[in-house]
Amino acid sequence: MSELISIIVPCYNQAAYLDECLESVLNQTYQHWECIIVDDGSPDHTRELTKKWIEKDSRFRYHYKQNGGLSSARNAGIEIAKGEWILPLDADDKIGNQYLELAEAEFQNGYTVIYCKAEFFGEVNEPWKLMPYNYSQLLIENLIFCTAFFKKIDWKNTEGYDQNLIYGKEDWDFWMSILDAKKKVLCLDYCGFFYRRKVESMDVEINQNKTKKDFSLNYIYKKHLAQYLPDQLNAIENFQKQKTAQHNLDFYNRAIHKNKVTQFLFKLITKL
Repeated sequence: MSELISIIVPCYNQAAYLDECLESVLNQTYQHWECIIVDDGSPDHTRELTKKWIEKDSRFRYHYKQNGGLSSARNAGIEIAKGEWILPLDADDKIGNQYLELAEAEFQNGYTVIYCKAEFFGEVNEPWKLMPYNYSQLLIENLIFCTAFFKKIDWKNTEGYDQNLIYGKEDWDFWMSILDAKKKVLCLDYCGFFYRRKVESMDVEINQNKTKKDFSLNYIYKKHLAQYLPDQLNAIENFQKQKTAQHNLDFYNRAIHKNKVTQFLFKLITKL
């Protein structure tokens, strides 16, 4: 029997985009899904709009909660989800119509996370060029967007999406919580996620605000310090030993001088 997939759509002041998002869910070639719209105390007409979708298709579900932020809303939706596999989808984004079908075909192959290729749309229309997944690189930067498949049991075995990350990067933190060097991750050869770029996008605002960005980064580094040590520290030490070769020197310079996590860890090395 095909797996039930639970799609979690947090919504706060995004009703203007919600129809387009939910239409992309309804158009899926894979039919065994539920879609939980989590109204995070939104002051707009999210409730009224969602009612229309529930009347159209009973696979849509509505859940209201007091405003608590994105992590809180995702956690609330996952908590009541019936599916074994979860797919978060923000209310202003959309998915390709084969995304569920292609991912479900891989569910039995031992993957912890399944995602796909992606594009920006809206203010910017272009491919989203992410580096190929590699666990060591994941420790340095996020390589997987939020709209990726994972098992509910893995969410249960963590603290879920961290509600302390009020300035973003909660998806990166979550991937680091459920992944390690032995876990398998698959990127489908399919463009199935479309991320809306807006002038007022949360990620744009945060990346332009150094204080907020540094808060999130330092919080994550400290929270996951055990994952960086000792492998990441050994890697940095190796960069130092091998930096006579031009290739390694270039890599060393990029890693040590341009990346906050390796700067953070490099300071620790000097104190050991």
